[in-house]
Amino acid sequence: MSTAKRSKADRRLDAVFHALSDGTRRRIVDGLSRGPVSVTELAAPFVISLPAVSKHLDVLERAGLVRRERDGRFQRCHLVAAPLDDASVFIERYRSFWHATLEQLAEFVEGRAESPPSTPARSKRKQ
Repeated sequence: MSTAKRSKADRRLDAVFHALSDGTRRRIVDGLSRGPVSVTELAAPFVISLPAVSKHLDVLERAGLVRRERDGRFQRCHLVAAPLDDASVFIERYRSFWHATLEQLAEFVEGRAESPPSTPARSKRKQ
């Protein structure tokens, strides 16, 4: 499917997963989960430059996960949790699939099954 035809929700979810694909950005999100902090405070535990932290914040901001408030040169960052809820809903949809698949694999490995695990039938995705 072309990028132009993808829904806005798909693009937002892609941005969230892209933002969370980096360990530094996940640690930034974790830091922000405790409450708003300045960019300088947020950067303190990292061994990267302040401009590098700012670039990570840009990615998180584009994904809708971070909101920055500016007061002159001072910036305070806030976590925006709604996009995380969307990602959680997406992941939860597949939890039962993975649970069943891993359960079948465990049975096979432990010798409780007579044949290799079969892949559960996938539902057709709406186009």
